[in-house]
Amino acid sequence: MQKFVQKRRWVLLAAGAAIQLAVGIPSAFGAFFGPLREGYEISETAGTLVFACVIGFFGLGCVLGGALRDRKGPRPAALLGSGLLGGGFGLLALLPAGSPALLILGFSAPVGLGCAFLTPAVLTAAQRWYPDRRGLATGVIGLGMGLSGAALSLLARLLLPALGVRGGFAALGGLLALVAAAGSLFLCDPPGEQTAPPKDQQPALQVAKSRPFLLVFAATALAAPSVLLFSPLIVELAAERGLAENLAFAAVAIGSAGSAAGRLAAPALSDRLPRRGVDMGLFAALCGLSIGFAFAGGWLVLLLWAALTFCYAGQAALLPTLAVDLFGPDSAGRNYGLLALGMSAGSVGFTLLAAALGGAPVRHLVAAVCAGVGFLALLALGKGGGGKGQNGPKQG
Repeated sequence: MQKFVQKRRWVLLAAGAAIQLAVGIPSAFGAFFGPLREGYEISETAGTLVFACVIGFFGLGCVLGGALRDRKGPRPAALLGSGLLGGGFGLLALLPAGSPALLILGFSAPVGLGCAFLTPAVLTAAQRWYPDRRGLATGVIGLGMGLSGAALSLLARLLLPALGVRGGFAALGGLLALVAAAGSLFLCDPPGEQTAPPKDQQPALQVAKSRPFLLVFAATALAAPSVLLFSPLIVELAAERGLAENLAFAAVAIGSAGSAAGRLAAPALSDRLPRRGVDMGLFAALCGLSIGFAFAGGWLVLLLWAALTFCYAGQAALLPTLAVDLFGPDSAGRNYGLLALGMSAGSVGFTLLAAALGGAPVRHLVAAVCAGVGFLALLALGKGGGGKGQNGPKQG
């Protein structure tokens, strides 16, 4: 397979985009939220927590999956992730109603872990095959994740009414696992790349204690509220603010389009401009847009939601490349996984905070304040936050 990919590097990007198309569960959760709540008889708060825990386990899984990818290569990690992804949806079909804890253990955990095992495997392989265009390679693959919200929402609308909630989720999981596993077979590293981490790699604790890591970790966590507090509720929110049912449901697809554009545009732009500057611009936009989103009604809801998902997805797409900029290509999967724990902390922590404080205005306030503080964290990072398509210094 390595020789095949060596002659056709684009195949790896195509396989990676197909895999990411299957793992964009968070982008499509607005379409899953209603059927999940009704079919499993859980409250809105419990459903939001189930969603947040998918992101929570995603961060944990990125550490484990990144370490496995660094030691065994991208294909074993991706195939294991494919099994976990399909298994989570299969278990969902068997879980009893009325138990959010079982939904978190049986669905959120394996699905979040499965998506996480797949993501570092795909992104780090692409960056190794395209060392001269890391941002562009990440963006092309991220396009698949961005479009997945629309694709998975469409599948949900077709499968769930036809097969019922449980049968529809089981069929969806089987299809996603098949696509992800097929794409995983094409994943490999370039000739001469060392699979096992070198002896002189930075220890994980040293990386995690470094000032650059802590600042980027904080910024990653602080970006989460701007979109993840609203993603599972976006259909209901759009309807409450004056949109017809069909247009309200279209918010998922529009958010998916914004996410796809952000995941393609931000990394490509970061190949030409300083990465930290691009990231700071996205955080500044998240702050301003979050304020506007609090007062938006009608069509403006859709417009601002697309802009929010564009900026959120863009900053998330820069994370793998920032990890390489700051700490070098060695153990890139592990380092990306450690930074991705920020998504877990932000998603679960701010969801619980918003639920405790209560009310939609609190969610908007939390989103705006956090994005502003995230901007300040990146500002404090200084010039070590990455150059124009090349590595910054290793900072430990």
